[in-house]
Amino acid sequence: MNKQTLQPFSVIGISIRTTNENNQAAQDIPVLWAKFMSEGILQKIPNKIDSSIYSIYTEYEKDHTRPYTTILGCRVSSLETIPEGMVGKQFEGGTYDVRTAKGNIMEGLVYNEWLKIWAADLPRTFTADFEVYGEKAQNPMDAEVDIFVAIR
Repeated sequence: MNKQTLQPFSVIGISIRTTNENNQAAQDIPVLWAKFMSEGILQKIPNKIDSSIYSIYTEYEKDHTRPYTTILGCRVSSLETIPEGMVGKQFEGGTYDVRTAKGNIMEGLVYNEWLKIWAADLPRTFTADFEVYGEKAQNPMDAEVDIFVAIR
């Protein structure tokens, strides 16, 4: 287990409420990504720290089997200005199990890593889990995506 402690951070982006039940998230999350890309959301986020894209899973009703909120956005230095149609959220930070998925994003790279996480016996807190799509994720055929899972 690769443990890291993160300081509190803020994100601005777009969100959707979804669930893994009946494969709903597999339909909803790609639609959210399509909106993020086609509407140029990345360029519209104010006070970005960098251009890494965060895909955050939070506001869990109970655990990953129940409804939760997905936010696609960027870390920001301030939540002072949140554009219309976007959400801004502060996350507490904490202890995370960090994994790096390497390979072809188009072949279910990240989803397959989540299958391993769901099957693992991790002391999860279900506060905020997230993926970071940074410099190493630019080439979808040979990407590296860091996945942070909140743990006790």
